[in-house]
Amino acid sequence: MQIGSITLANNLFVAPMAGVTDRPFRMLCRQLGAGYAVSEMVTSQPHLYASLKTSRRANHEGEPGPIAVQIAGTEAAMMADAARYNIERGAQIIDINMGCPAKKVCNAWAGSALMQNEPLAVAIAEAVVQACLPYGVPVTLKMRTGWSTEHKNAIHLAKAFEGVGIQMLTVHGRTREQGYKGHAEYATVRAVKEAVAIPVVANGDITHSEKAKQVLQDTGADALMIGRAAQGKPWIFREIAHYLATGEHLPAPATQTVRQWLLDHLQEHYSLYGEHTGVRSARKHIGWYLKGIPGSETLRARINAQENCAEQWQTVADFLSALAQSHPIWPTQAIPATDMRPNALQEDCAPTADCATLAAV
Repeated sequence: MQIGSITLANNLFVAPMAGVTDRPFRMLCRQLGAGYAVSEMVTSQPHLYASLKTSRRANHEGEPGPIAVQIAGTEAAMMADAARYNIERGAQIIDINMGCPAKKVCNAWAGSALMQNEPLAVAIAEAVVQACLPYGVPVTLKMRTGWSTEHKNAIHLAKAFEGVGIQMLTVHGRTREQGYKGHAEYATVRAVKEAVAIPVVANGDITHSEKAKQVLQDTGADALMIGRAAQGKPWIFREIAHYLATGEHLPAPATQTVRQWLLDHLQEHYSLYGEHTGVRSARKHIGWYLKGIPGSETLRARINAQENCAEQWQTVADFLSALAQSHPIWPTQAIPATDMRPNALQEDCAPTADCATLAAV
């Protein structure tokens, strides 16, 4: 699997999710079988480059390549500048966000709203490609099937994007109108794949190994992008990779192994965010890991009241040590991440400061 001249480890990708796919999460998913991970969306507005939120999102210290940064905005020149800015800070691939369905973003004509303005969408893609050419950095783009069921234009746009130099397309099998409701459809993804020569990635509702294999067969896609299903289960990538290679299911991991993954994840998370923000933002990750695990509701009430990273880490460590005694193998009855994800956190984008600022444009 390649993007331009860059060879990837495999064809299982981590989707960009605002508030989720920070550096610690991306690195853990890569460790557990993902071949590629795209950063959280970063704004194209220069006055926010120095903000704490943007600087954290642009932090790639110790992250294995290729470093892929997703940018979002509404002006071609500003998006081109954002691409150059991120390349100068280590980005090896630039991804353009045309898939975010959040109202705050779409009301500002960014994200998936750009699919309604085809000339502007193509102009942005072309400007970013031209900005990246001198650096030899490939540009990719993530979009939806269209704005609504009556206005599905992914095929037409895909051809135009390929024509201006986009080197890979990811298609989420829903319209912007759907948000994350209903079910993803893959016929449009297949049609896009048949319409262009560049790699096409299928995204949406890929929650387990059999579904992954079926989506690859149904779409003919070159790769799969997984978002919500990886929350609380970053080892889904190695499970799918094993199934695709062998046709057999990988046994559930040992509870002690998951314990170590989660505790290491928390340490990296605290290191990036610091004490005040780290202890609070880690709560959602802990909740995703432990949803459906025996005794987890009581634990979540405790950690939600804790204000200290060390105390939170130790509470989780002790809980998982006890769980390992009663359940040596990670409980398979745990509720999938897609069933318990808060509505406020959505793949591609969430109601963040960056999104709010886009809405003010």
